[in-house]
Amino acid sequence: MLGRIGAPELLVILAVVLLIFGPSKLSGVGRAIGQSIREFKGAVRKDGADHAGRTPATPR
Repeated sequence: MLGRIGAPELLVILAVVLLIFGPSKLSGVGRAIGQSIREFKGAVRKDGADHAGRTPATPR
C-alpha cells in the first residue's frame, strides 16, 4: 500500500538521508530551516500589526 508511511519507513528514509548528507550537513540544513521559519513568523506578526489599526475599504 503506497498511501501509508509508518515509523519503520520513516526510520529507513532518515537513515538513507543521514548516509547521503552526513550529520554536519543535516544540522546546518535544520538550522537554516528553523531560522527561515522564525523570520517568516516575525514578518507575519509585523504585517498583522500594521493592518490592525486600519479599517477595511468599503466596496463601491
